[in-house]
Amino acid sequence: MDAKLLDILVCPICKGPLVYRREAKELICKPCRLAYPIRDDIPVMLPEEARALDPLEEVE
Repeated sequence: MDAKLLDILVCPICKGPLVYRREAKELICKPCRLAYPIRDDIPVMLPEEARALDPLEEVE
C-alpha cells in the first residue's frame, strides 16, 4: 500500500483518519467501527463494502 495514498485517505462517512492493518488488508475507521477492504492493493472505500467491527475487536 502506497504511503502517500494512506496519508490522504479518510473514512467516506465521517471523514476521519484510517488505521492500516497490513495483515488483514483493511483500513479501519475507529469512530465508525468499520473496516474497508483492500483488494489487489486498491482500497475499496464504499460504505456498503465495509465490514462492521465486532464490539470486542481491538483497534490499535
